[in-house]
Formats: sequence, structure tokens, C-alpha cells
Amino acid sequence: NKLLDIQADDSERWHRKRDAKHNPDPGFSDYEAATARQYQRLTAQMKPDLEEYHKTKQKVGDKLFYANHNTLIHGSHKDSKEAIDRMVDDLNKQIDKRSKYSRRRRFDDDADIDYINERNMKFNKKLDRFYGQYTQEIKQNLERGTAV
Repeated sequence: NKLLDIQADDSERWHRKRDAKHNPDPGFSDYEAATARQYQRLTAQMKPDLEEYHKTKQKVGDKLFYANHNTLIHGSHKDSKEAIDRMVDDLNKQIDKRSKYSRRRRFDDDADIDYINERNMKFNKKLDRFYGQYTQEIKQNLERGTAV
């Protein structure tokens, strides 16, 4: 009865607002979901060669082509040079894409570690900013082991 009193344009507006809140792409949720997303993306980019597919299916027969747990398929199939080259090109594209991606590093790997957690790291940086010039000699003596 309540839905009979709602106008169509109000209903559409309500549905659009509700759908806008639902994000179909949640981003990174866990490694399993990220792997599935990458697999879906990579398989969507692949262009299968149906002619070659049917030739291979005719050549090896249905028993080997649709293998099960009792089928011995070792040595029955040899990949073509073009297919191997396509795979290598795809892997090189993935490597190039990964090398271009960089995120801001939170920690300097070459810096001395003088903290026990993040809060202590921030506190030590603040101390060093204000008192570093006065305590530099004491810190060097402690590191060398010659402190009195």
C-alpha cells in the first residue's frame, strides 16, 4: 500500500541514490580478491585464436582435450612459438607496469633505527629537530661505546 502512493520519479531518484552508495569496486579488500580481479582483467585482455583452438581440438581428440584426473597429457601438446611470444610480451607488459608504479615510502631504509614503534619514531624526530644539534656528540659517543 505504501508503494502505491510513491510517484515514479521519486522512486527512480531513490533508487539512483541507493545505487550510488553501493560501490561495485571496493578496491583492495584482501589478497584473494585482488588476485581474482587481476585474473579477470588479464583474461578480458586476451584475444583467443578460435581457429587454432579448433585445430588443436581436432588434432588431439576429445579425450586429451577435455582431460580428467585419469588422463595422461604429458607430451601430447606443444605450444606454438607465437603463443609463447604472446605470453612473454604480456608478462613483460606486467613487469613494466609494476616498475612504473611506486608508492611513497614511509620509512627510509638507509636511516638509523632509533625507535621501537611509530609513535616513538615521531617523538624522536621531534626531539632531533629541536635538540639534535646539542646532542649529536653524545649520540655519537653512545654509538661508538665511548660514552662516560
